[in-house]
Amino acid sequence: MANRSSNRTAVPEAKSALDKFKYEVASELGVPLSDGYNGDLTSRQNGSVGGYMVKKMIEQQERQMAGK
Repeated sequence: MANRSSNRTAVPEAKSALDKFKYEVASELGVPLSDGYNGDLTSRQNGSVGGYMVKKMIEQQERQMAGK
């Protein structure tokens, strides 16, 4: 099956860092994310990884904006 994802990395040079971050977050949350096929994971598991990634990125940006 072809990958038909409409998700695009805004900064292509950051793709490997985002992938690494995704696996770190999945590990923190206890989601068994693997390289390759992850169709056996629930929507809730996958969504928790994406949601937590966004939360951590927003926190980091807020710290940066506050000058910390």
